[in-house]
Amino acid sequence: MHLEGLTLSFAVCILYQRQELFRTRTHLKSKIITQGRNGTVEPRFASRMGILRASDIREILKVTQNPEIISFAGGLPAPELFPASAIAERAAEVLASQGTVALQYSPTEGFFALRQIIAERMNTIWHTQLMPEEILVTTGSQQGLDLTGKLFLDEGDVVLCESPTYLGAIMAFNVFKPHWVEVATDDEGMEPEALEDALRTHERIKLIYTVPNFQNPTGRTWSDQRRERLVQLAAKYEVPVIEDNPYGEVCFEGTLPRAIQAMDSRGLVICLGTFSKIFCPGLRLGWVAANRRYLDKYVILKQAGDLHTSTVDQMIAASYMKTHDLENDIQHKRDVYRKRRDAMLSALEAEMPRGVSFTRPKGGLFLWVELPTSLDARQLLIRSLEQHVAFVPGEAFFPTSGRKNTLRLNYSNMPEARIIEGVRRLAVAVRKELEVGRPAQAPVSV
Repeated sequence: MHLEGLTLSFAVCILYQRQELFRTRTHLKSKIITQGRNGTVEPRFASRMGILRASDIREILKVTQNPEIISFAGGLPAPELFPASAIAERAAEVLASQGTVALQYSPTEGFFALRQIIAERMNTIWHTQLMPEEILVTTGSQQGLDLTGKLFLDEGDVVLCESPTYLGAIMAFNVFKPHWVEVATDDEGMEPEALEDALRTHERIKLIYTVPNFQNPTGRTWSDQRRERLVQLAAKYEVPVIEDNPYGEVCFEGTLPRAIQAMDSRGLVICLGTFSKIFCPGLRLGWVAANRRYLDKYVILKQAGDLHTSTVDQMIAASYMKTHDLENDIQHKRDVYRKRRDAMLSALEAEMPRGVSFTRPKGGLFLWVELPTSLDARQLLIRSLEQHVAFVPGEAFFPTSGRKNTLRLNYSNMPEARIIEGVRRLAVAVRKELEVGRPAQAPVSV
């Protein structure tokens, strides 16, 4: 292995060691004052900092800055699809015609014209019945998760989630020290019997959190029957549902899934949305769509956090959507990502050894790989980086159970030729790992 490969592997070894060190310390309470190595007094952080750490994805992405790395790690949209020139024109027009407004403070709820656009699109696409007053513009949908944690969670409160679930939600909610309960999940969503059992047996349940459309990390999508049953159970036990929907419009096959919020007559479903996957992430524009009994509280929390999302970014986005065909942009993204998904699936089928299984998503940005149980995806990552390929080990997506033989692959950010070559290299790494493990069995797509 050449020096660069050693450097990459060393970086991942450090990541792995940090993970193990973190686990040994999470049971310790933070001391009010601790002594530093040089005798100085360490900062007195809040006790919650004892359970928080940097995202695995963030650490891996630092390693993948090398352009030789074929990265399946991040959930990045394809930058060549960003309408940069058109956005530049809209920005110039907004600043020229409404500059004093665009550069000023604005209402916490968001730029009203953008809220109208969001409500109209949701009503048209997802068959909701939202008013603009039921929309709060957020600084990306990640802020929606942060505000949700602030609104609902005290230490020890229970969050029900899919297994696995979105790492960003785990990170956002862990600040508030909840108790996670993973609900058994299959290709159609949470298993209704397992969900009702959790609702019946656990106290202090505050939220049911789900990513029902082309889920991150698995790419799976809930069936209509599971969605309907979720709404029924949420109403029966009076538990709010967070429908996190960043990927729903990135649909490759068939019709768009039904929105859970559209099935809800009690106002218990809170929807989080974003323009990051259908427009561009750099503007940091997301939203919360909810009944006013919830939304008004979200507004108070956002006002305390950042006053409001960037006025100029909201106005640029609204101007773009009034003058350009966003739906055509989204269709182009679907066409590009479909080809990339197909390239990855074909390569996995052709290259992976026996015993490796993977999902076949009908949309979104990710698919999920399960390795033979003898393999550890973190160890595989070290070997994979020797082949200049990166991915995210799946263990981080389980808030409690942690299955080490899983990994997530992203296909949106690499052209087809690089995807095919990257999967070939990954398969080489898997075979090398299997040489020191038990014999593998037939590959399966799930």
